Formats: sequence, C-alpha cells, structure tokens
Amino acid sequence: MTFYVAVSYNEVMILTDVHTHSAFSADGTSPLSEMVNTAKKAGFRYFGVSEHFDYDYKTQGITAQGKPIRVIDVPAYFAAARVLQRQTESENFRLLAGGEFGFANKKECFDLYAEIAEKYRPDFIVNSVHTCAGRDCFFTDYFDGKTKEYAYSLYLEKVLESLEAPYPFDVVAHVGYVARNAPYPDPKLRYEEYSDLLDGILREIAAKNKILEVNTSARTAGSAFLPDTDILTRYFQLGGREITFSSDAHAPSRIGEKRDTVCEALKRIGFSFITVPDCGKRIKVGI
Repeated sequence: MTFYVAVSYNEVMILTDVHTHSAFSADGTSPLSEMVNTAKKAGFRYFGVSEHFDYDYKTQGITAQGKPIRVIDVPAYFAAARVLQRQTESENFRLLAGGEFGFANKKECFDLYAEIAEKYRPDFIVNSVHTCAGRDCFFTDYFDGKTKEYAYSLYLEKVLESLEAPYPFDVVAHVGYVARNAPYPDPKLRYEEYSDLLDGILREIAAKNKILEVNTSARTAGSAFLPDTDILTRYFQLGGREITFSSDAHAPSRIGEKRDTVCEALKRIGFSFITVPDCGKRIKVGI
C-alpha cells in the first residue's frame, strides 16, 4: 500500500532533487558530505542520494570502454549516509539515502538487488536502464553499425522489460538515456517516432503506480531534460500523475540544475505536484 503525504508550501517553492551521486558511485566526483551540505545550504527540503549499484555491469561482464566498473562499497555507503541523515535532519531538510539499480534481466542481478533492498532498506530505489545489447548505451561503441531507429528501439524495449523487475523500485529513471551521447545528426528521442514502444512504457508506469523521473542531465540529447515535453504530455494523457525531479548531479555544482525549467514545463502540461518517494510514502510537493 502506498501512503501519500501532501506538503503545503504557502507560496514558497519547496526544492527537491532525488537523483544524485557522490564519490561512492564509480563516476561520482565529490564526497557524500559535500553533496549533502551543499544541498542543505542551497535550501533544498528533500535531497535524495541514489548511488549507482552497477550489478547490471557485473552480472553481464560489461565494461566501460574496456575498463571494469568499480562496484559500490555497499556497507560503507549506507553507514555514511545514515550518519549524515541523523546529523542533518531538521524540519527543513530531509536526506534520503537511496540507490540506483541498473537493470539486467538476470537472476543473479535480481538476487543481489533484492538482498540490498532487504538488508539495507534504502529510502527509495531508482530503476535504470544503462546497458543494452552487451554495451552501456551512453558510450558511442553501442551505436556502431546501428541506425538510430534500431539503437533507440532496442533501448526502449529494454526499458519496457525493466518495468517487470522483481525488486521493489519507486522511480523509473531517465527515459531517453540512449540519446545522451548518441552520435546521430539529430539525436532527439521523439514520441511520434517511437509511439508504440513509448505508450507501452508510459502505460505500465502509470498502471504499476511508479514514478516517472524528469532528469536534467540531458547532455547532447537535443532536449533540455529527459524525457522531453512531448513524452511527458503523453504520459499525462494516459493518466500518469506521479512525476519527480532529478538533476542526476555527480558534483555539487549541478544539484537542482534546471529545476525551474522543468517545473514550468510540467505546469504547462497540467501537472500540479512533484512526488518525492520516502520509505514507502509519497510526498506530494506543489509546483
């Protein structure tokens, strides 16, 4: 059962960002304490750290451009996060100690994630697709010999598959990740070009009562955020209302990046709140 908590903000914007990374992640650059303290000083009310749990790489033998991925030190991360949680907790700040689970359709991967969810009880879990056809589709070697239609369709099929993951996740991350570093002249992922696959994904997210993430780490995807407004509009048309903001910051300077831009776009579409997942509760923050 999902419990909802409404937050009244009395004309004061409540800042949220629930997908960020510190040096505990293989590609993070800054200490966890620096990320948390920066968010608190900047006035964020809900700040989620979702370090990479890269068992999609580990269980499939995938490397990042020939180099093995450093897997997170799980006990050290949660120990540090829980200490910071206690030290920083106040009526104006809530640190959420979460995790980003990289999807791979392998029992070994599912078992590892289920064990982490049970043993460490993350405050929220982000489900992500990074790997597809034996590669991380962020890197350009994924696209070798593939048309844009084929490369993007493979990725979207994997996203749809990931929605059946047996571990308990809250958020569906960065739909459109495949476009972030794509080498095509027009890399943008458009709803009209992949409407059947995207409808399947969006319907399932709404039906399963998951939260669709708006991620501002779009890089060179041809969009200011992922997914773009055409896909978000379709999600709204299909009844989807659970949406959350994520910068995907890997350094303090990017925390909350383009949040105002996202909120304005969401309001134009018809969304009235952002959802923050917190230990099984859904906190609804007005926008």
